Amino acid sequence: MSESVDTGILPDQKEPDLSYRDRFPLLALIIQRLLLSVALLFAVSVLIFGGVEALPGDFASTYLGQSATPQAVANIRKDLGLDRPVVTRYFEWLGNAVQSDFGTSWASRNSVSEQIGKRLGNSLFLAFCAAMISVPLAVGLGMLAVHFRNRIPDKIINVLSLAAISLPEFFIGYLLILFFAVKFGMATFPATVYDSMTFVERLKAVALPVATLVLVVLAHMMRMTRAAILSVMSSAYMETAELKGLGAFRAIVRHAAPNAVAPIINVVALNLAYLVVGVVVVEVVFVYPGMGQYMVDAVTVRDMPVVQACGLIFAAVYILLNMLADILAIVANPRLRHPR
Repeated sequence: MSESVDTGILPDQKEPDLSYRDRFPLLALIIQRLLLSVALLFAVSVLIFGGVEALPGDFASTYLGQSATPQAVANIRKDLGLDRPVVTRYFEWLGNAVQSDFGTSWASRNSVSEQIGKRLGNSLFLAFCAAMISVPLAVGLGMLAVHFRNRIPDKIINVLSLAAISLPEFFIGYLLILFFAVKFGMATFPATVYDSMTFVERLKAVALPVATLVLVVLAHMMRMTRAAILSVMSSAYMETAELKGLGAFRAIVRHAAPNAVAPIINVVALNLAYLVVGVVVVEVVFVYPGMGQYMVDAVTVRDMPVVQACGLIFAAVYILLNMLADILAIVANPRLRHPR
């Protein structure tokens, strides 16, 4: 006679209902990241608007000069709406920004949204070209360094990457200008007619800025890729793969790299965010007509609508790429894709 197994649940008692988070853990985490990103972007918008308002100086006084009368300054401030409460102006600005309306430039009287549309496209083109070169090169060099770890190729790659990380981007940019543009005449600068160039002419014009960005982000991505793959290489299944006769490099490509994809995705996304957000110095060095140059020019003349719009867009791009990195890392986690 077989004994009954005590499950701890009475015959008339139903199993406890699982919460939404327990039933759909992957979807719940993705929604959580989306809500967190929206909240973070709202907080950043407050900091951007408040920080710009706290800057010393006044656009009206700068625009009219030292000989301006108090009445003339007051008229300019009233015309620009600066005489209204800060909270009122913030929510009005935020409501318009959600609708892609960033107002009118105080200095040029042009639509900020139209100017940003052109400049943002140039910055994204620059970042895209740099990413297409740096990402596969960094991953490949990282796997190569793991394959030859503690040997001469690995040491050379580490030394060169450390040197690239140590040099600031403006110094790398000026070195490239000195050798490739001044001494050898092998490269050109983006001209003011950049928007009318063909695709091939654009590629030639962005060669030096792209090379600078690649050297800046390549080393960090490569070192993080190497560290992530080395961490996976110490796993038991990697030792089993090698004992079964699988070649070292094939084991890295087929087993180690796919299982290290989550940290690699994070570091790649962070560096892609830098390629878009951190191009300010590079664009100024090469006089590139992008968002960074546009914001620097606006800061010079205290054109606050432009500064606020550029800051908000930079923050939105950075938060968006980090959110995508989190979501991709979650999707790449087998424990979340196949919960028990």
